[in-house]
Amino acid sequence: MKQQLSTKNMRQLIGRLNNERKIQAKKIDILCNDLISAHRSFIKGLRSLSFAADFYESIIGIRRLDELLYTTAMLIKNEVPDTDLVFFLRKETKAEKFEFHSNPKDEGNYRLERYFNSELIDNIFKSNKIISLEQMLEIGLQLSPAMLNQLSAFVIPLVRSQTPVGFILLYRITDPKLSISQLRDVASITTGLSGAIEYSSAGQMQIGGR
Repeated sequence: MKQQLSTKNMRQLIGRLNNERKIQAKKIDILCNDLISAHRSFIKGLRSLSFAADFYESIIGIRRLDELLYTTAMLIKNEVPDTDLVFFLRKETKAEKFEFHSNPKDEGNYRLERYFNSELIDNIFKSNKIISLEQMLEIGLQLSPAMLNQLSAFVIPLVRSQTPVGFILLYRITDPKLSISQLRDVASITTGLSGAIEYSSAGQMQIGGR
């Protein structure tokens, strides 16, 4: 009888130890996953900071708007490969509300900006936020289903002192699709870029007025 009780107690003890080991293993897995996630976030943050630092270093001394936009486009394309981009900038004249700048070397490629009409552009300016392709369709963009299947696209606003300066149209027609981390990298330079665009535009207006 005593032997049976001893064996039963031993089994219960072993069962409790196994349960505790399983619970401890789950806690360790959760902790490791949290550490890995935090490490990845830290690395992504460093990448964004590095990209922003490279951007500010590259535009130092640039005064011409076309040179500023070309330099910015090359930096973004280096950071986000196989991607086309277009700058839409707000204009103050009544005759023209906006102007867009694209890389002439991309003329042979698929050009999404051709489908951007005045109504869509106005809606994007009013939204003043990052907009996905699906959201563009909701506010006026019209594309065929075949085109939609190939496309990954976002609009990233350019804002200076809460006033829209313009936006960047970023798109890709090959896999993989544009990622959130890539958008975060581009968005990290928009404040400085918006200020540089205003400065360059003001300088060109002064030169033209002489």
